[in-house]
Amino acid sequence: MTNPKDFPQLIPPHGGYRELQSYKMSEIVYDATIVFCDRFIDRRSRTHDQMVQAARSGKQNIAEGSMASGTSKKTELKLIGVARASLEELLLDYEDFLRQRGLSLWGKEHEQALAVRKLAHSKDRSYETYRTSIEYSPEMAANTLICLVHQTNYLLDQQLRALEKDFLKEGGFTERLYRVRAKARTR
Repeated sequence: MTNPKDFPQLIPPHGGYRELQSYKMSEIVYDATIVFCDRFIDRRSRTHDQMVQAARSGKQNIAEGSMASGTSKKTELKLIGVARASLEELLLDYEDFLRQRGLSLWGKEHEQALAVRKLAHSKDRSYETYRTSIEYSPEMAANTLICLVHQTNYLLDQQLRALEKDFLKEGGFTERLYRVRAKARTR
C-alpha cells in the first residue's frame, strides 16, 4: 500500500497574499487613493472613479493571483502583471493631476520624497503612517502617492521576476501533475 506522504503535494500551499509586501503597499495605495479622490477630485468625475478602480484593481489582482497560484502559475503571473499595469495607470493619473494644475512633481531626491520613502521601513505601516502627507495639500498628497505607487511597483516588479524564475525552474501545474502521476505509476 502506498503512503500519500511518498508523493509530492499536487496543489502546493498558496494564498498568503496578506503577508506579501506588495499587497500591503497596494492596500495603503488603495486606501489613500480613496481619500485623495474624495478630497481633490469631483466625485461625479470619471477620473475619480477610474483612479479608485485602478487602485482597487492593483490590490485585488495581487490577492486573486496569489489564490490562483496553487493550480495556475500562468494565471498568477498574468494577474500580478495586471496589478502592475493598473498601478502604472494610477501613477499616470497622479502625474496628470499635478501637471494639469501647475503643481510640482517631486524628483527622486526631493527632501519630501526621501522622507516618504524612509517611512517604508516603518513597522506595521498603514494608511495612518502617511495620513499627514496625504491629507495636507493636493501637491503633497499626489506626490506622496506617486512615491507609494513607485514603491509598490518596484515590489511587484521583484515579485514578477521571482515568479518567472520559479516557473522556469519548477514549471506549472500541468508539469507538477505529470510528475506526480509518473511517480505514482512507478510505485
